Amino acid sequence: MKVHEKRSHSHAHGSGEEEKIMTRKQKAESKTHENEQSPKKVKSEDENGCPNCKSETDLADEFESFCKATRESISIDQMKEILQMNEQDSTGPDYEVASKCQDLLFYGALEGCPVCSGNLVFDGKRYACNGFLSEWSTCTFKTKDPPRKNETNKLPESVLNSPISDLIKKYQNPGQRRKRNLGQSDKPFSGMTISLSGRLSRTHHYWRKEIEKHGGTVNNSVIGVSCLVVSPAERERGGSSKVAEAVERGIRVVREAWLLDSIEKQEAQPLEAYDIVTDLTVEGKGIPWDKQDPSEEALESLTAELKLYGKRGVYKDTKLQEQGGEIFEKDGILYNCAFSLCDQGRGLNEYCITQLIKVPDKNLHLFYKKGKVGDNPNAEERLEEWENEGNAIKEFVRLFEEITGNEFEPWEREKKFEKKRLSFYPIDMDDGVDVRHGGLGLRQLGVASVHSKLEPVVANFMKVLCSQEIYKYALMEMGHDPPEFPMGMLSNLHLKRCEEVLLEFIEKVKSMKETGLKAEAVWTDYSNRWFTLMHSTRPLIFKDYQEIAEHAAAVLESVRDITVASHLIGDMTGSTIDDPLSDRYKKLGGSISLLDKDSDDYKMIVNYLEKTYEPVKVGDIEYGVSVDNIFSVESAALPSYEEIKKLPNKVLLWCGTRSSNLLRHLHKGFLPAICSLPVPGYMFGRAIVCSDAAAEAARYGFTAVDRPEGFLVLAIVSLGEEMIEITSPPEDTKSLEEKKMGVKALGRKKTDESEHFVWKDDIRVPCGTLIASEHKDSPLEYNEYSVYDTKQASIRFLVGVKYEEKEVVMDTKE
Repeated sequence: MKVHEKRSHSHAHGSGEEEKIMTRKQKAESKTHENEQSPKKVKSEDENGCPNCKSETDLADEFESFCKATRESISIDQMKEILQMNEQDSTGPDYEVASKCQDLLFYGALEGCPVCSGNLVFDGKRYACNGFLSEWSTCTFKTKDPPRKNETNKLPESVLNSPISDLIKKYQNPGQRRKRNLGQSDKPFSGMTISLSGRLSRTHHYWRKEIEKHGGTVNNSVIGVSCLVVSPAERERGGSSKVAEAVERGIRVVREAWLLDSIEKQEAQPLEAYDIVTDLTVEGKGIPWDKQDPSEEALESLTAELKLYGKRGVYKDTKLQEQGGEIFEKDGILYNCAFSLCDQGRGLNEYCITQLIKVPDKNLHLFYKKGKVGDNPNAEERLEEWENEGNAIKEFVRLFEEITGNEFEPWEREKKFEKKRLSFYPIDMDDGVDVRHGGLGLRQLGVASVHSKLEPVVANFMKVLCSQEIYKYALMEMGHDPPEFPMGMLSNLHLKRCEEVLLEFIEKVKSMKETGLKAEAVWTDYSNRWFTLMHSTRPLIFKDYQEIAEHAAAVLESVRDITVASHLIGDMTGSTIDDPLSDRYKKLGGSISLLDKDSDDYKMIVNYLEKTYEPVKVGDIEYGVSVDNIFSVESAALPSYEEIKKLPNKVLLWCGTRSSNLLRHLHKGFLPAICSLPVPGYMFGRAIVCSDAAAEAARYGFTAVDRPEGFLVLAIVSLGEEMIEITSPPEDTKSLEEKKMGVKALGRKKTDESEHFVWKDDIRVPCGTLIASEHKDSPLEYNEYSVYDTKQASIRFLVGVKYEEKEVVMDTKE
């Protein structure tokens, strides 16, 4: 075996290596533990010998003397015995055993963790749990005032008969013990007033709740605030008036990461370290992605090249694909595995790749890489050449079992797998090419449409849907674009597992009886499950239904749709002379044709758009919309016009979609929402949801300020013989799904009914000026319509739009 390359800067999880490191630190760490002192809160000493009425300094000195005496008189084996007799954890290196035993003897035995019943261990500042919520998650419980057992310490005969027994017995009874005072756990933003500006990764409403929850207040003005939190985009645009005023007043202007890090570390971080005005490393080159501001990380991920495109993809960094290298295949098994691990309690969000690669006229190569996405310099990576095929396969299988704790063949052949603690989970790749690799690259876009036999405008439409760009942007905006994983080429099995976890999570939250810390643990555990299965460059702990909708349900729907697009597009990296656009157009099934701008249908649609559109607002900026082109659509996957015109109660409605989801809709038809959640878009359960307001659809179609093009869908929807109207989210969506009834949910705004008209074949068009409705307390801003049968909705038109920043009209009146 020859090793061609080896880099290893990463942190292994193995206990052996950890133990060696701990042993080297033993003396220093033990002393740190003994000398740990709390904030200097001085109490006067009680003349009657009250054990907890001494000054903090005196108590610290007393504990240090106690530790010194026990260390000199009690062996490690005796300490382990004491811990075991008092039902405490006796594992770990010697210095850890000593620390735990001294804590027990002086302060009393610790109760189990109130969240998971695991063991509490002092980490130098507070007591932290080292237990697990499940095989997916480490417990994150921490406290400065741990629960202790109100009982006499149990001691072995060998200690009771030792010279130190009198000293130990002094603290044996609960009433005689000292109370460890580590100070109150202050909230990180206590006493601080914070101002927010611009488009942050979370809404201002979300951050207001978080800041207030952690002791701070939020002020719209910058006058008198502790700091102003902004997005780096503010600096790129030259800064808003808020930023200018803050700089003028000498107020720190900081990145959003300051909020995140302060909450995570439960301590306000130094403002100067997050200053965005004087920061000169905004490009963040060389900084791990998880340490960068989200907008800078997004820029790097967007320009990063995909390294693994599918089950047959040779990992790009090996450079073996340039020598004709292919994934080794034997007995129907492709030796190519990708793994993910997300445990936010331990700060883990890692990937791992293993491959056997066959190079013509050479031996087998084994490739292994493990690390954090976006932190290549610290990844562990090796490429080895093996002369013996059997030994190479054995090593690959051994690595799989080491990484996952599972056997290789049962996984590959039957997809049997059981998640193990702190072990990776396989990301099941499909046999195809991720569209971020197989789609048209920037250099191919021009010539692809030139070589096409399609009508130029249709060729241009297909070029957009077959380009890498829209899919890269979609995954980047969702934070699911790691170059190490083919997120656009996941197997149906993997997507199904993601759906099962999502539905289980929602059901658990809806029926949850747990409260407080135990409820938080449920959210943490499912968040780690989700982000292990659906690897993200920015994992988070879900806190409410809205976050589940945005960061799980919508993500799964988009990744599913992008995977369909990847399969349809295939590999277009070769020559475009053979007209790949016409080929993909035929695969779509159906027809797409340009609508004449002088036609009545075109004018009707533009009028419908103008009447029911309201500007999309991003931060302080509003975006209007203009029409580029309108396409008439007939899809083999959707009910034909002839079929749907025979159905009752037909309405022409707007549907919002990302450009990255559109190819799937045209090729496979509409799919209902993936789950039921009490938030817009999902509150009707597994339904196809549309609106009579283009403004509602535009929220989904709008992607980013630097990607102004998008599509709005107009569909003919049959609401059926029976339709119900509701003003609040239905409590039980399953009955609606079973009866397949049409539902109209009434929003706070409606279209003026006096302007509605019938288009043709009794198809109603609820086109009218948006006005306030009588339903002021509705959770919906606009009316939404839902149907549960895919045969009741058919895409009729695609409206190509461009979002444009609206000019701000300055008030010049005195």
